[in-house]
Amino acid sequence: MTPRGWALLTLAGLTLALLVAAAVLIPWHRPPAPRADQLAALGDLPADQVARSREFRSALRPTGWAALAIGLLVALLLGLTPLGSRLVELAGRPFGDHWVAQAVLGGLAVVLVADLVTLPFAAWRQAVLTRYGLSTNGWSGWTADLLKSYAVSAVIGAVALLGFYTVVRLSPRWWWAFGAAGAATLVVLLSFVLPVLVEPVFNRFTPMEQGPLRVRLTDMAARDGVPVRDVLVADASRRTRAVNAYVSGLGPTRRVVVYDTLLREATPDEVTAVVAHELGHAKDRDVAVGTLTGALGAAAAVVALYLLGSSGPLLRLAGVDSVAQPRAFPLLVALVTVAGLVSAPAQALMSRRVEARADAHALALTGDPAAFEAMQRRLAGINLADPDPPRWEYLYSATHPSTVERMAAARAHAREAGR
Repeated sequence: MTPRGWALLTLAGLTLALLVAAAVLIPWHRPPAPRADQLAALGDLPADQVARSREFRSALRPTGWAALAIGLLVALLLGLTPLGSRLVELAGRPFGDHWVAQAVLGGLAVVLVADLVTLPFAAWRQAVLTRYGLSTNGWSGWTADLLKSYAVSAVIGAVALLGFYTVVRLSPRWWWAFGAAGAATLVVLLSFVLPVLVEPVFNRFTPMEQGPLRVRLTDMAARDGVPVRDVLVADASRRTRAVNAYVSGLGPTRRVVVYDTLLREATPDEVTAVVAHELGHAKDRDVAVGTLTGALGAAAAVVALYLLGSSGPLLRLAGVDSVAQPRAFPLLVALVTVAGLVSAPAQALMSRRVEARADAHALALTGDPAAFEAMQRRLAGINLADPDPPRWEYLYSATHPSTVERMAAARAHAREAGR
């Protein structure tokens, strides 16, 4: 069998494994609350809060969709014309067109151009966040965070590009197989490394101070049977008023992180509800499941890029002879960009199902649906979340159930528990 034949077989196997993992590990059986209950919940929210949230989202929406559209156009322009390959050549020319320079500097140049073109939309977004009082970062802080993000992305990207094209040169016929394994490994590695090495670049994390709340949270984690390394507080207030919490890491790096804004704005019962939700993610190993599906998806993407990128018409459009050349990297970026946009609704749906399961876990663990609903009201009010967003936008990109869905779920739980 030829390498292309093996690649087709491998892609079929990875796709099947990804579908099976998604079918088994994602809680598809959790439909949203009935629409009537959601509308009742919406009617109970303050009208001025709903109006301000929708006004804010309307002001913010053009920045996201414009950046998405322009980013796609730039990716297609660089990937499906010779412009991208020429940019890679220019980056490598001062270094004698050495393949390392083309692979690393050329690849980073392609990504940087796309970032710079969409930079005005990022600034527009920051202006909207500042106008509505959500951002406390200031333009100097925003710029510093932006430069940090570029630096972190450049380091990770340089390592990935150098590793990828080294494999290509060492195994020109079977690079897709080694590249798929490497991509999957990188996803797993980042799940361990990001919480420890990257998150501290943007925030300072301190253990939650000793006191009744910490005891309450650690006792709840122990009762839930969830091994959590620590409960940390992030100094999010230096850049935002938004409240949030999350769980990250695997094994020894797993931790629950609570924004300091959440501790400042919410009651202890509401904080407990949020942490119970995060414990649900840990209990159901959602980070591990996300890592597994991400690793399978990354491996499948490498194989698919090999197959699609080997198409004669695409290579001619890009002005390259082989998808394995560093000059073909813009073509790979274009294909990944299109694939990401097409797969976004499916990824959002899976995320919503996982978040709904964590909500159900929090309600069962705390036995306090009133606190859970109060927390959803507070999250929506402070974060200016549209409690019932437009259906098309919700289906395409919403990673969490809407506020009214979560409120309705809490009320349904209360009815079932006879509260």
